[in-house]
Amino acid sequence: MKRYDLRHLHDDFYDRMAELIDQGLKVGEVGIFLFEVGDFSHIQRSADFIKELGHDLMNSLKFNEVDWTIVVKKVDEETRKARAEAVEKARIEAEQKAAEAAKAAEEKAKAEAAAAEAKAKEEAEKAAAEAKAKEEAEAKVKAEEEAKAKAEEEAKAKEEAEKAAAAKKGDDKKAPAKKAAEKKPAAKKAEEAPKGDDLTKIKGIGKAYMEKLNSEGIYTIEDVAKMTKEQIQMMEEKYSFKGDFKESVADAKKLLQAKAK
Repeated sequence: MKRYDLRHLHDDFYDRMAELIDQGLKVGEVGIFLFEVGDFSHIQRSADFIKELGHDLMNSLKFNEVDWTIVVKKVDEETRKARAEAVEKARIEAEQKAAEAAKAAEEKAKAEAAAAEAKAKEEAEKAAAEAKAKEEAEAKVKAEEEAKAKAEEEAKAKEEAEKAAAAKKGDDKKAPAKKAAEKKPAAKKAEEAPKGDDLTKIKGIGKAYMEKLNSEGIYTIEDVAKMTKEQIQMMEEKYSFKGDFKESVADAKKLLQAKAK
C-alpha cells in the first residue's frame, strides 16, 4: 500500500494520479490519494475518473474539513481493457437506447399530431355538418312559414273572390229589373203611353219630375215604391233630383200601403 499527497496540485491532480497508479503501483497493489475538497465537485469526479481508468475504487472518504481521500486498487491491463470494452459497449447501448427512445418519442409525437389533426378534422366536419343541418332546418321552417302564409293569403283571396262573386250574383239578380225598367220607355215609344197614377201625390215629386219618371217607364205609385237602389241612384244622377229621392220612394210605399187598406 502506498500513500500519495496531491493537495499541493489543488484542482489539477488527475493526470498525476493516473501517472502514479500506472507507474507507482503494482497490479493488485492499493494506493491512497489525498487531495483538496475544493468546491466538492472533485469527490464524485475523482471516483468517476478511477472507474474510467479501469481500476477498482476501494473507498472514498473525508479526511478532514478541507481534504478528501480515495483508495484505489490497481487492476491488470487485460481486466482494464475488458472493463473499457464493457463501458464502451454500455455507452453504445445507452446511445442506441437513447436513439431508439428519441425515435419512439418522435414517432409517438407524430402519431399524436396525426391523431390530433384527425380529431380536429373530425370535429370540424362534425361542426360543419351540424351547421348545415341547422341551416337546412331553419330553411325548412322558413319555407313552411312562407307556404303557410301563402296558403293563408290564397285562402283569403279565394274568400274575397267568393264574396265578390256572391255580391255580383246579387247585383245580377237586381239587374233584370233595372234593364226592364230601362227598356220600358223604348218599348212604349211605339205604343201609346199607358195611363198611370198622379205621381205628384208623392212627396218631393212635381209635374216636371213626374214626366221624367214617365220617360223612364215609371207610371204608377207602385212603380216608384218598387224602385231599386240602382234606379234611385240613376234618377238622382241623371235628372239632378233636389233632395233625397229615397224619401220619395219611402213616401210612395206609405201611399201604396194606405191604398191597400
